[in-house]
Amino acid sequence: MSQQTARRGGAAWALVITSVAGFMAALDNLVVTTALPSIRKDLGGGLHDLEWTVSAYTLTFAVLLMFGAALGDRFGRRRLFIAGITVFTGASAAAAMAPGIDSLIAARAVQGAGAAVMMPLTLTLLTAAVPVAKRGMAYGIWGAVNGLAVASGPLVGGSLTEHISWQWIFWLNVPLGLALLPLARLRLAESHGTGAPLDVPGTLLASGGLFGIVYGLVRGPADGWTTSLVLTGLFAGGALLVGFILYSTRAKNPMLPMRLFRSRAFAGINAASLLMFLGMFGSIFLLSQYMQGVLGYSPTEAGLRMLPWTGMPMLVAPIAGILADRIGGRPVVGAGLFLQSLGLGYMAVVATVDASYTVQLPALIISGIGMALFFAPASHLVMSSVRPTEQGIASGANNALREVGGALGIAVMASIFAAQGGYETGQTFVAGMRPALVTGSAVVAVAGIAALLIPTRRRTDEQSAPAEPAPVLETAAH
Repeated sequence: MSQQTARRGGAAWALVITSVAGFMAALDNLVVTTALPSIRKDLGGGLHDLEWTVSAYTLTFAVLLMFGAALGDRFGRRRLFIAGITVFTGASAAAAMAPGIDSLIAARAVQGAGAAVMMPLTLTLLTAAVPVAKRGMAYGIWGAVNGLAVASGPLVGGSLTEHISWQWIFWLNVPLGLALLPLARLRLAESHGTGAPLDVPGTLLASGGLFGIVYGLVRGPADGWTTSLVLTGLFAGGALLVGFILYSTRAKNPMLPMRLFRSRAFAGINAASLLMFLGMFGSIFLLSQYMQGVLGYSPTEAGLRMLPWTGMPMLVAPIAGILADRIGGRPVVGAGLFLQSLGLGYMAVVATVDASYTVQLPALIISGIGMALFFAPASHLVMSSVRPTEQGIASGANNALREVGGALGIAVMASIFAAQGGYETGQTFVAGMRPALVTGSAVVAVAGIAALLIPTRRRTDEQSAPAEPAPVLETAAH
């Protein structure tokens, strides 16, 4: 390996760069939620417009993830990673300077597109730079940073909005993005996938299918599940995804080879990831409102009181990565999912209109440990379940399923909440939240069962034995 490649492909630099990039993309999933009242006051717009400031990002992020990974495999992962950071940073500045609600929604959509290119390539670039024996620890740190970003979005958004202004939830990304651009150019090694031509028909089918389904899930609770646009989105999206599956089983160079799902490891971890995000996103969505609307905390106070849950990945996820190296990812992921399920069930039992923080604390700690145990080993299992040249595809598919799971979770939880309770009083809110949390707990428990389908460590290692990164880096050096 040349000195230049060693410098560029340094594991420590790769870990820092990819973790910060992943943090920015993950943070913007939920950072806007607590800023919506201030955005409406400054820019105007109805409830429908405010909802789109959240869903525009989610939609483009989920729809374009696999395409972003495919672009990186074809044209160079470092090159597309830099392009994704550039688009994301520019769109963040545009969102901060948006003169009206429509321009803010447009900027959020472009943000999601940049994140969709950037996010799946963080794992492939990290995998190429880190030796096999230390990947568990690296994934643990990466997972800690990303897990914290996902869960702390409401805290960061609430704090910046309350103490500075809502524009700073977007300005925050600009200095980080500008710092990453030269570092990525100088410190990351270039790598490619198979070099196969882009799968345009598969991309259109998958993107159209995901767009239809996510649109239907996002709009269903607000517009009604029987409205024509929602039904059209769900049915057309489902039909396009069925067409994508049928096409991918016959295509010569499909974007997502269906044979990957013949692997119990790949199928099991993707099912677990979708269900985990379904239960977790929906629960955070409701619990953040519960702490503010029922218990009377400010956005910042609510975020601080959720730190035993949201901050736990920073403490536990690196340890989870080390455990995954020693005993395999399956038992660590399974334990994390069942602990997350237990924590959500516990919260459903103790939640009342005047519940003390001491009563809630055990549920938050259990949920936090469970979430932290899941993130890093799950990423490790995804990347080790496929060939090195297919890791970009695997990362894009897994992230897309997580995003769809998150959108589904908010839609399902909101529907259950609306059917059983409402915002009229604290008691009606708790009446709606409890069955929703029980549902979230059950879904995450099913995710734990799906994790049990993952093969044991020895079998997984045998299947992924060729996953040494050296050939990719040596090729990049030339």
